[in-house]
Amino acid sequence: MIQEIQHFVNGQNKPSHSGQQPVDNPATGDVIAQVHLADADFVDEAIKIAKQAQKEWRNTGLGKRSQVFFRLAHILRSENDSLAEIISEENGKTIPDAHGEIARGLENVEFCAGLGHHLKGEAAQQVATGIDVEQLKQPLGVVACITPFNFPAMVPLWMTTAAIAAGNSVIVKPSEQVPASVMWLADAFQRAGLPNGVFNVINGKKDTVEALINHPDIKAVSFVGSTPVAKSIYSQASAKGKRVQALGGAKNHMVVMPDADLDAAADAAVSAGFGAAGQRCMAVSVIVAVGEIAETVTAKIAERAKKLRVGPGNKDGVDLGPVINNEAKSRILNYIDSAEKQGGTIVLDGRKCSLPEQGYFVGPTLVDNVTPGMDVYDNEIFGPVLSVVRVENFDEAVALINSSSYANGVAIFTRDGKTAREFRMEIEVGMVGINVPIPVPVGTFSFGGWKDSLFGDTHIYGAEAFHFYTRRKVVSTRWPDPDESQISLGFPTH
Repeated sequence: MIQEIQHFVNGQNKPSHSGQQPVDNPATGDVIAQVHLADADFVDEAIKIAKQAQKEWRNTGLGKRSQVFFRLAHILRSENDSLAEIISEENGKTIPDAHGEIARGLENVEFCAGLGHHLKGEAAQQVATGIDVEQLKQPLGVVACITPFNFPAMVPLWMTTAAIAAGNSVIVKPSEQVPASVMWLADAFQRAGLPNGVFNVINGKKDTVEALINHPDIKAVSFVGSTPVAKSIYSQASAKGKRVQALGGAKNHMVVMPDADLDAAADAAVSAGFGAAGQRCMAVSVIVAVGEIAETVTAKIAERAKKLRVGPGNKDGVDLGPVINNEAKSRILNYIDSAEKQGGTIVLDGRKCSLPEQGYFVGPTLVDNVTPGMDVYDNEIFGPVLSVVRVENFDEAVALINSSSYANGVAIFTRDGKTAREFRMEIEVGMVGINVPIPVPVGTFSFGGWKDSLFGDTHIYGAEAFHFYTRRKVVSTRWPDPDESQISLGFPTH
């Protein structure tokens, strides 16, 4: 049966009359849902509701707000199987990977439950005679969260939790390819006690995004997606005076030094390169093999990768699910074709391995002898394609990575502490792993890259999220003696 997915506004499902779009199961190609699409009028009405709800929510005591997050955490733990099945069906990833996604989102729910601490301001007494000063953290109002297809639950939880904890209301615009997971979260927030209108879901495409980022009552925009779209959203929204954090694409390198444990490095490369079918902005897509170990480490990666089982993500024993749609599959295959034509050595060919007849599958692909200038190196592929670049020494590896326009994540595998320390000092990348292939920070820190991987100056989730979703107000107070003259024409100095 094909599901009908509407919008979630003011605590209930609401239809729109601007058309619908089919949602595919990437493992079969079958249509599993029809999602309603919102026009500008529908967006405007939803924002009005969210604006009114925010006025009440911001006045809710911090203790009561905190209880919502404790209850939400309980729902996510006790019902994670049902959410994981939805994620797997609409995104294609394996059930274990879906459970991992939920766990990383749950970290942020738990972090935001401590909102009473995160929203504390500062105060100083007697800064001048009889004058005290307080700095307050206050919510912005209505904020927009525009989320990607590759993490249908985790990224919305990264964005919305801090925004709501800080006293804002949110409009979530999920990828139209994966709308069901966010609708599940909307229901979970509601059952956790969040008032109507604070968490809203608007489904749609580019015109819906335009309506959101151009609306005068949207005070901040959080986005995760490709670099061109991130840059465009940042330019448009910031020009209108909105706060923006727009996370873009990546080309993450993993350096393997000659002294590294090559078996551990090969395990890490397979896990980080092919997990989620490579559809992670923190996926390793380039192995930088330093010195004489290139042949050995490439062979070890190939030996492991060729054993990966490709199939529907909800089947037991499957390691690698499908990519999101047929367009993505075609794009990835074209990159493999170009790598071969441009001089790369196809060690493991995902075009030719045994794949299910239906669905959007690409097998794990390993390309050796890749160099800058090749399409497979220069561009974000977002698929299960791992390149090997050979360099002579550590300095060449650092120079290679620092010359990239992307700077999201990077890793180095080494046994030498001096090398590791020098690497983390010299590398120009936002998130660094030392013998950690996917260095996604835990929820108490914050996530974000440099260069073309992030537009805006604030990272997502953690302490920086509370900075992003609040504004500072400084209040200076004096209670003078009624008989004291208040006339002073000079600039106050004390």
